[in-house]
Amino acid sequence: MPKDSNPPSTLPLKRAPEEIYWTKHSKSKMRQYRLSEKRVLRILRKPDRKEEGIAPGTIAAMQVTGTKKHPTEAWTMYQLIRLKVKGERLKIKIISTWRYPGRTPTGQRPIIPEDTLKELDNLLKTEMN
Repeated sequence: MPKDSNPPSTLPLKRAPEEIYWTKHSKSKMRQYRLSEKRVLRILRKPDRKEEGIAPGTIAAMQVTGTKKHPTEAWTMYQLIRLKVKGERLKIKIISTWRYPGRTPTGQRPIIPEDTLKELDNLLKTEMN
């Protein structure tokens, strides 16, 4: 049997990896909350819920994770950036990711830890300058 007859183990991403920009903050939070890059991309592709992000001009997407006994939510905050150089192409900038213990009611923002909010404020201030 030829080697190529097996189906691929992963589906190809719809977006090229160079169209996704990861901030240092998002990478450190992924390590802290044990979220893989594939999990964050899956949250972007098929969110259970989308809401307005905490920072201006951002979007927060969520997927339900965990079990019935220990429910959690995985959140990703990102921003869409238009590149005029490449003919109106969109680039996704992943700003932060976190895991929320429990379930948040629909339409309400999740409670973000104070240290994460301070880091986000500092991140946004440095990028504006």
